[in-house]
This record gives sequence, structure tokens and C-alpha cells, in this order.
Amino acid sequence: MELNDWYNVVNNISSLLDVNNLHVSYQIGRKWYSALREFRVKVHTKQIHGIVGESGSGKTTAIKAIMRYLGKNGRITDGTIYINGEDILHKSRHEMRQLWSNTLHMVPQNPFTALNPSIKVGEQIAEVIRRHTRSKNVSAQVFAALQAVRLADPQRIAERYPHELSGGQQQRIILAMAFSSQPQLLLLDEPTTALDVTTEAAILDLIRALVLETNAGAIYVTHNLGVVAQLCHSVTVMYGVEVMEEGDVNSIFETPLHPYTIGLLACVPRFGQGKRQQALRTILGQPPSITSSRKGCVFANRCPVALEKCFQEHPKLTSIDESRSVRCHRWSEIADGSLAVEQQFLSNLGKISKIEGKTLLKVEGLTKHFSTPRSIIDILAGQPADVIRAVEDVSLSIREGRTLGLVGESGSGKTTLARMIIGLTDCTRGKISFMGIEVKGNASQRPHEILKQLQMVFQNPQESLNPYLTVGQAIRRPLIKLAKLKRKAADTEVIRLLGAVNLDASYAERYPSELSGGEKQRVAIARAFASNPELIVCDEPVSALDVSVQAAVLNLLAKLQEERKTAYLFISHDLAVVRYLADFIAVMYLGSLMEVGYSRDYDHPPHHPYTEALLSAIPIPDPSANTEHIRLSDDIPSPRDLPRGCRFHTRCPRKIGTICEEEEPPWQQHGEEQYIRCHIPIEELIVMQNQSQKTEMT
Repeated sequence: MELNDWYNVVNNISSLLDVNNLHVSYQIGRKWYSALREFRVKVHTKQIHGIVGESGSGKTTAIKAIMRYLGKNGRITDGTIYINGEDILHKSRHEMRQLWSNTLHMVPQNPFTALNPSIKVGEQIAEVIRRHTRSKNVSAQVFAALQAVRLADPQRIAERYPHELSGGQQQRIILAMAFSSQPQLLLLDEPTTALDVTTEAAILDLIRALVLETNAGAIYVTHNLGVVAQLCHSVTVMYGVEVMEEGDVNSIFETPLHPYTIGLLACVPRFGQGKRQQALRTILGQPPSITSSRKGCVFANRCPVALEKCFQEHPKLTSIDESRSVRCHRWSEIADGSLAVEQQFLSNLGKISKIEGKTLLKVEGLTKHFSTPRSIIDILAGQPADVIRAVEDVSLSIREGRTLGLVGESGSGKTTLARMIIGLTDCTRGKISFMGIEVKGNASQRPHEILKQLQMVFQNPQESLNPYLTVGQAIRRPLIKLAKLKRKAADTEVIRLLGAVNLDASYAERYPSELSGGEKQRVAIARAFASNPELIVCDEPVSALDVSVQAAVLNLLAKLQEERKTAYLFISHDLAVVRYLADFIAVMYLGSLMEVGYSRDYDHPPHHPYTEALLSAIPIPDPSANTEHIRLSDDIPSPRDLPRGCRFHTRCPRKIGTICEEEEPPWQQHGEEQYIRCHIPIEELIVMQNQSQKTEMT
């Protein structure tokens, strides 16, 4: 059923959930602070309502309050929560347990922490089924639940422990558990944030189908505007623990009326947008903490069109029509077109010039095989150890001042390749040349000058920053160890590096726990630049950030590259992000490269069928976008048992026959410097993929 048809379905159905004027406070020390103000939402059966906003906006607090599952330091101070017309705000803990069993269910962001690592997943689903039914044939219901979430071979999956499953499989297990209790209302807290775009697309399809099939309603919390546009029927935009704007998805995305909503949409990188054509717009400043208090609009200090009135008078949530509300003093000017807001969200990034530098890094035939430990039975039987072929015969190069984007799903070998280049993992075979010098695979065997010129920014700055060191100490360490600066000179350089990543000198005295996610990532970037390296490996540095922070970090990386001529190896599963920053893109699957070319070559066919699937899975922040979705079957195969022939043939929607199953595909060149590894001739790929684009448009 199309999204527009869904609106017609739910218009005349009474609300499943009705929340009005909800206020929540948290106790910090001896004081109580407002963590949610005047929140309201209505959800109908067969409807998915999105809640979007930056970290700290109150999204998770809202759904925990609806669940009546706030921590000991949280309390609901005002408002009403009705489910099926029944007030649940004053129910006892025992009554809420009954409600959690039969009506409400919450799906967390991290499925691995929600699953018991010591119990097989089939038994965990069975436990939920036993609690809600008296069925004697629980095993059959477990297999039916696994089939409902599109998991192949449910008997085998049921016998697995959580750590034996991929992230996408774990998330499907959580959904199977959730829908086994047949809830009327499902609350999903960023369940796809850490997943690949292909897995995310499959999970979103699954959620949509399950909500329809079970006549449930759902609230989907996320900071990904593309997900909201493609999945939800209505949306609430939150900022500073308040509702900024609400309405149906089409109207919010087509004609946003709040400057914050306009700013969020302006921050999203669109595929085809590059750093040399247009910088990403950003929202300057930081979201307020719950301990801060403001007299006027909570967004006023970051709003580019704020008036004096906005700082003095708190705006009310104004109803424009039956389905649309906005909290802004200037919404009517935005609505009639007399106030243009998007152009006011500027970027501090100037024009990025094209650098023609020499080859900095050259990798030839790089391969990594891991041997798995053998059991006693395998040893006695003389069985050889299993070999995990993580990376196989990869060759690539990066020029001075350029960015090579490396994309692919989890398990494709991206991080293993990066760790070999940086020296954290030895290579099985192959050659790494850096600055014209062949270097050893292990960092401990590399000369000091190479270590200085080759740095890395990790995906999670929380784990890569020492919690016991201040920001200043963390950045000063490589300045002294690698750049060989004296203490006084290093302290001066710390302040300069903080300024380069748009943080003031006071941050040098702060600890990581006192920083937001975006601030931590900026510190990690400043630390990486401390030794003034020639090459920085960036491993998913923006995947977990809000869109506004992501835009600022991407612009920052582009600016620092322009100033210092530093090269990047930028790893991500988001092709839109990679397309913005990268000069060249390499697509990796099961340890091998599938496609390599200039980033501009990815704007139009031909593509490798795997690249085509990655492109189709990008959630576009436009509800009216008519895109052909290519859903890859099953999960990525295990590198222990690689498919023969083309590694992608087991999932390829364009497989042409046994040649794909038996013979490795050749490299084919198209244009100046685009290479595709596929049996299908380039001319036929162009015809197929152009035909698909025409089908989308019609």
C-alpha cells in the first residue's frame, strides 16, 4: 500500500494512543529539571508516527514516559496518556506489567545489549510466547515468528546465540520477540542507526509490513530524516525538550514552517552533492542542556532569523489546521514566502580547490586471512582450521590532498583493510607503499616518521578517548610523542588545534564525559591532525551523529583538507556521505573490490549491481520520491565459506547464469577511470539501469 493510501485508511479510525500536554522532569543532584514539556502525539492503528530531532531533544524521554518506564530520577509532572481510550497514567506497576505484556512493546537501539548472550535466540522468543499464550506447540510458533521477520532457515537461526548473528539478524530477532506478544503499540528507539543501508532498508520494510499485518500502531524515534520520509505517516520535530512542529509527513517535508525543521533538512547531504560544488549547510551552536533555562524560544540562540521577541517571549504551539502545528513567532512569514530561511543557514566552508598531488599511498594485492581456533575434536580428527578470508587481493592508491571513499556493508572487509594500512593488523600477503617507502604491516616495525604521517579517526570517539585524560592531555600526547614538541609549545598547539575544529580553549580542561557526541568526534579529529599527518584513515566517523553535527564534521574535514593538503581514506556504508567528501570511491564486498571510480561517476549508470543496490537503499528525505528499491536477499555470506565465481552472485538481482556462479568476473573499464568487476557487459548494464530509472520516474 502506498503512503498516500495509508493516510486515507487512518483518517477515520479512532486513535490508539493519545498523549496530551505531557511534562517530565529529571532529578540531578537535589534539583529537578524539565526534560519534556507540553509533548503531545496521536497514533492510529496501521500508522507509524516519527519523532525526529537532535540528541538531547527529548525523543527517548517521550517514549519512555509513554511506556511509564522512566528511571528512578524521572517523573511525569503533568499531562495525560490514553491507550484505547483508557488513562494509563495512574496505573500501578502491576497493572503496567500487564499492559507491557499485551499492549505496549519497546524496541531498543542496540539489539545486542537487549538479548541475553547466554541463551539461544529461539529460547528467548519461546519465553515471550509462553508468557502470552498457553499454546503447547511453542516451537512451531518460534519458527513462525522467525519466518515472519524474513529470516531464512529458522531452525538453524533458533539454535544460535546472539553473538553468532549479524546486527541485522539480531534486530530481526528483537522484532520477532516484539511481535510475538502481538502488541497494539510498538515504540522503536532508533533501531536501525547502527545498521548498513541495505540492512536498514530491509528492516524498515519489515516494520512497515508487520504494523500493517498485525493492525498495530508505532512510534519511530530517529535523527535520520530520510527514514522518516520513507517510513512514517506523520512526524513530530523536537528540540530542547519541546515540540517545534508536527503534522503529516508530506506537508512537513514539502513546506516546513519552523526554522529548526528547515535547518535539519538543509543539513542532509543529497546524493550527487560534492564538496567542490556546494558546502553542506549547518546549524551553528549546540542544543541546550536540560539544566539551562531560557525565557524565550529554546531555539532562538541558534536561529538565523530570530528577532528580539524570540529571546523574550516563549512561543506557543499554534494549530494551523487539524493536522499541523508549529511553535514559532515567524511561522506565518515563512508560510507566505516573505521570509526565506534556508539560505540563512550558511556554511563556514569556502570553495574547495582541486589538488593535483603525487601518489601518497599505494596498496598492491593486500590480503588478510584469519585462522580460527580448532576444537579438541577437530584436532583429534586431523581437521584443518577454518580460514576467514577477510580481505582478498585488494589494490588501490590515494593521492596527496585527495579522499578515497571506501563503502560496503558490515563484513565486507573495510575496517580490516584500514587496520592493515594503519598497521594495527598484519597482512597475510601484499605490499603497502607510503610516501614512496615500502612499510611493514605491523605499526611497531614502522619508522617514527611513518607513524607520525599516518593517523586514524575511529567510529566511536567515546571508546577511543581516554576517560581519565582531559581533552588537552589527549591532544598534547601525540604532539609530544610524535611531533616532538616541548610542553609549552605543545600547549599552545593544543589551543590552535581546538580552534581549527571550532572548539574554544576552555575545552582543553574538560573530560570526554563532559562533551556531546559531536564534540568528542571533533576532539578525535583534532588529535589525529596533531602530528600534521599526510594521511588520515577515517573509519565511519559520522555514522552515529545527528544530521546537523554530521554536516559540521564533514565540512570540517573538507576545510582541514584544503588547509593542510591531508589525504583521507574515508570509510562508510552511506554512499551519500561518501559522495560528498570523496574524490574517488571504491565499493567493497566480501573482501574484494567490486567497483572503483571518480565520485562523479556514481551519479549515473553504469554501476556494479551491488553498488546499484547500495544506491537504491539510501533513504531519501523526500516522501514524494519514487525510487526503485532493490532489496538484497539474505545476509552477506560468511568469509569462511566464500561463494565460487562472483562473490555477489548469491544475492545479485541481475545474475545472468552459471557463469556468475563458476567464473570470477573480469574488470571492465568505462570512461576515463571507472572500473567495474562484473560479467555483464558495460553497455548492457547501462541499458538495464537506465531502464530502471525510467520505470522509477513513471
